Amino acid sequence: MGRKGEKSLSKDKNQSSASQDTQDEDSNKTPEPYNCSGFFQPDFTELCHRQDMTYVPQIVPRPKPPAPSPSQAAEGKPEKGKDKNKQLSAPEPDPEPLLDEDGEPVEPPPKTYTMKDKFEYFKPSIQVEMDNPDKLDTVTEVYIRGWKVDDCMMEIFKQCWPAMERLHTINLWQVGLTGETVAILASFMPLCMNLKNLILDGNSIQEGEENWHLLVDDDSSVQLLSLQHCSVSDEAAEGIGKALGTAKRFNTKLMSLNLAGNRITDVGAEHLAGGLRMNRSLLSLSLANNHIGDKGVKKIAEALSRFPLTHEEVVERRRLISEKGSPERNKSPPPSRRAESKDRPGSVRSSSHTDKDKSKRDKPSAKKNKDPKAKEEDKKGGTRKEKDDKGSSKKASIAADAGKSVGKTKDKKVKKPTPLEQEQPDVPEVINPLMEVADYMSELKTLMVAGNRVLLNLNLSRNQITEDGVEELIKAAQYQKTLLMDNKINGTGLMRICLHKNKVSADSDELKKLNDMMAAKHPFYKPPATPDGEAV
Repeated sequence: MGRKGEKSLSKDKNQSSASQDTQDEDSNKTPEPYNCSGFFQPDFTELCHRQDMTYVPQIVPRPKPPAPSPSQAAEGKPEKGKDKNKQLSAPEPDPEPLLDEDGEPVEPPPKTYTMKDKFEYFKPSIQVEMDNPDKLDTVTEVYIRGWKVDDCMMEIFKQCWPAMERLHTINLWQVGLTGETVAILASFMPLCMNLKNLILDGNSIQEGEENWHLLVDDDSSVQLLSLQHCSVSDEAAEGIGKALGTAKRFNTKLMSLNLAGNRITDVGAEHLAGGLRMNRSLLSLSLANNHIGDKGVKKIAEALSRFPLTHEEVVERRRLISEKGSPERNKSPPPSRRAESKDRPGSVRSSSHTDKDKSKRDKPSAKKNKDPKAKEEDKKGGTRKEKDDKGSSKKASIAADAGKSVGKTKDKKVKKPTPLEQEQPDVPEVINPLMEVADYMSELKTLMVAGNRVLLNLNLSRNQITEDGVEELIKAAQYQKTLLMDNKINGTGLMRICLHKNKVSADSDELKKLNDMMAAKHPFYKPPATPDGEAV
């Protein structure tokens, strides 16, 4: 019995050691890469478990205000077709109030919010908007607020978000972004094909690590970028200005840029004005609540009216003009030239051509040797063949028409375009600003080019602008007006300028003049009527 017990113990030890070895081998093995399916919740949960996270943020629908009750809706919208003189139905009796142990009434809980466990509100969560709440693959918007998104979490999003076909909005508010996380975000933004809105408000990056310009990329499809209260400095504004447009490249996708509440001064405003010189897609720019003065406003007004070309821009302009005017090179000769080259003396012709020539030469000799009877038979046979050929051609045409009709019916059963595809308008081709007509100024010895006439909205409120800066904006608006009277194709010019809470009094004549000019450009503007009743 003792020997049997020792044998069983040794077997158990061997089995346990073998199981430990297999577990160690499994732990050492690298897990297979996970392919995201487009369903955000299972993909995100699986990737978090693979990173051994202790807590996985929950994905919850974004809260909405409560919908009105049926009784409130009925009170707000009276039914049509009923007589007004009819007596209203008797109101329903109020429910009996709840009583406590002492018999006193207890107030019912309000219906405008829901009760949750303690501290559950402060736990990290991801709020989403979906086209269809029953389908997990219809997520269109993602909202993350108030908790740290580190490099590991951004790498998980890098795998999840590109697989979500309907995602068009990402909102990361105060999530502690750094230069590394912004670089990761910018690396996979072009993979999100339908991403249009990127809101990163309240994320301050240390000086020296600011790389916001990576988000303004030509490959990205983002149309709205918001960087409010992100402590954007003049260095970061320089990078953003270069990303908007330079002499050699310019962004064609971004339509709205919000840089309100940052640390941009006249230096940063000058860099952004340099981007506006070559950019022809941005429609709205907000620089509210910064530290911009008259010098920065002067540079912005210059970019909107007309500006002298720098040496680099003149060189690039000459290169573009030479490329446009020079004939295309390295083109293969047309087929006619190839045929002529084959017929030239000394050129070798193919055997097929020689055989065709021989057959052509032999045909007349064969016709001459034929008897008159044979000729008549050939004529009869030829007429029969022509009839047969006509009949066969008719049948072929009928069959082809039938095939076309069948093809049409098959083509009718085509997939309907998605709502996102329907919403995307046909973007016109953007003309390089350097290719526009330039005027040579002999006094300055420079070329002057018309400025940006695509920007519609400019917000410069809560800055340090005086009346001198307002005068520069008036000159720019007047120049745009005179220029657009001759050519209205290249934009409409500024239609709204916001300058409140600057170093200009509200009763300033310059400010009133600028506001009147902008009011006249409003689509629903009605000129004031004269005493005779006619519009001015």
